[in-house]
Amino acid sequence: MSPSSRPQPLQVARVTSEAAELLEVLWGRASTAPVSASQLRVLFILEHHEGINLRTLAAVLGSSPPSTSRLCDRLQAVGFIERRTAAESRRELELFLSRRGRAFLADLRARREATLEGVLELMSGAQRTALLRGLEAFCSAAGEQIHDSDASDARTA
Repeated sequence: MSPSSRPQPLQVARVTSEAAELLEVLWGRASTAPVSASQLRVLFILEHHEGINLRTLAAVLGSSPPSTSRLCDRLQAVGFIERRTAAESRRELELFLSRRGRAFLADLRARREATLEGVLELMSGAQRTALLRGLEAFCSAAGEQIHDSDASDARTA
């Protein structure tokens, strides 16, 4: 690709998809045991939405409340989440990351970053700078799209 040509979104999407697949392989080496990919997603959601209830979590996951409850049962059994009675309604439970769950996520991120650092060390400084700028722009655009989608979902709910 010449420096003056502009890559089309489909071309960039294909390379981004390949990069995401390679990230999964690299991160697999960093291991997420003792949690599954679905359970890890729950931990990430709870990290950003402390006190969410089970029904809302199920909706975010696109899953049924019973399936989500079983996921949470397993995470509670390993000590990664806590269920607490809601202050407003004693019948409703709120979900929180436990101290152990936070420590697990911090350790997982550290292992993932160490794995990525090894790959990034193989790139030149200019390549890392270009990648950083591109990823920052991607994160910004993805964040906007997700925020717009969430706002649209809230209006139709």
